[in-house]
Amino acid sequence: MHDDRPRSFAKALGPGLLFAGAAVGVSHLVQATRAGALFGLSLVVFIVLANIFKYPAFQFGPRYAAATGTSLLQGYRRQGRWALIVYSLLTAGTMLTVQAAVVMTTAGLFIAVFELSLSPLVVSAVLTVIAALLLATGGYKILDRLIKVVVAVLTVATFAATAMVLPDVSWSGPWFVPSEAWDTGTVLLVAGLIGWMPSAIDISIWHSLWTLERANETGHRPSARETLLDFNIGYIGTAILAVCFMLLGAAVMHGSGEPIEKGAGAFAAQVIKLYAPLGDWAKPIIGTAALAVMFSTTLTVVDGFPRAIARLRERFSSDEVADATLTAREQRSYWVALAAVGAGGLVIIGFFKSSLVPLVVLATVLSFLTAPVLAWLNHRVITSADVPESFRPSAPMIAFSIAGIAFNALVALTYLGFMALK
Repeated sequence: MHDDRPRSFAKALGPGLLFAGAAVGVSHLVQATRAGALFGLSLVVFIVLANIFKYPAFQFGPRYAAATGTSLLQGYRRQGRWALIVYSLLTAGTMLTVQAAVVMTTAGLFIAVFELSLSPLVVSAVLTVIAALLLATGGYKILDRLIKVVVAVLTVATFAATAMVLPDVSWSGPWFVPSEAWDTGTVLLVAGLIGWMPSAIDISIWHSLWTLERANETGHRPSARETLLDFNIGYIGTAILAVCFMLLGAAVMHGSGEPIEKGAGAFAAQVIKLYAPLGDWAKPIIGTAALAVMFSTTLTVVDGFPRAIARLRERFSSDEVADATLTAREQRSYWVALAAVGAGGLVIIGFFKSSLVPLVVLATVLSFLTAPVLAWLNHRVITSADVPESFRPSAPMIAFSIAGIAFNALVALTYLGFMALK
């Protein structure tokens, strides 16, 4: 008998790679690299813990979409309008800095790869317009096809470069940051590292929408097994890559005496130099791959917030709204939101135009502080009565989710306490 499972899974494969394309961006190229460059192996424990304890909150996005045929936003609505209000406030507080940090990092790579003399603001504006035009003409299909290629190229190159520099890593440690080194700068770096490792939890809402888009495109509604396999491929891959970027930073930049650049283009050039062990021939390939990955991240962010906002508006006005495709009114809301968020992001880039790192710190810390609330909302939704039994998390997974909420809340409260005492 012919086994149709591989063909069936091929139809489900895609949203997890979109997640990887969205996650392997600022958190990896900027935050993980800085962690390794500044502290060697001392912060690897935070990368590992963040990836472990955020897993349930991210997994519940595609799991809920596959279970119910609706997005997490509809799940929030079923909890009550209060949940939508909470999500709206959190999104309003983070979306402009998130978009600005992602677009400016991508602009920095463009400046470094093509050796441009333009300002990050000008390049960021051009990238935002290009992303909007691509989304207008191709939408999900462009995201899906582009990311499958560029993530694969960057992953292979990163694994190869990491393997070559492993002998240069100081494996003797220290494996933890000494108490005397815990100043404000260190705390901000750790908060930002956890905040976007592997990404902001907002992505779980987008992931649920991508799962529905993929099902609509292929006509195949994935099973729980297929959905979780697709998710795990993307999630585990991003976690491994985060450690790789930290190791590259630790091996190539830590102890070198070379200061970490704050400008977008200069820092991007330092990231590309991490792949120097592969040889000069690899620089244009790596630069192009890193640029493509960051541009795919830009595409997902430029698309993600407006798509969520458009869906959000409908959910305030109706108890049950189909999630498969945007309605005509949602399309109008989508483009208005895309223009507004794009313009707001550019205003913030204009303010931070000469300094990428502080902007990244601001964006990632804000996401860090909102993480426990979003994780709690996702937990409530996936354990609600509208999720069929076959898709509900097991008792150990529910306990794991509670532990994740507690972890995110504890580190957020610790951060607030530390900053209050300063």
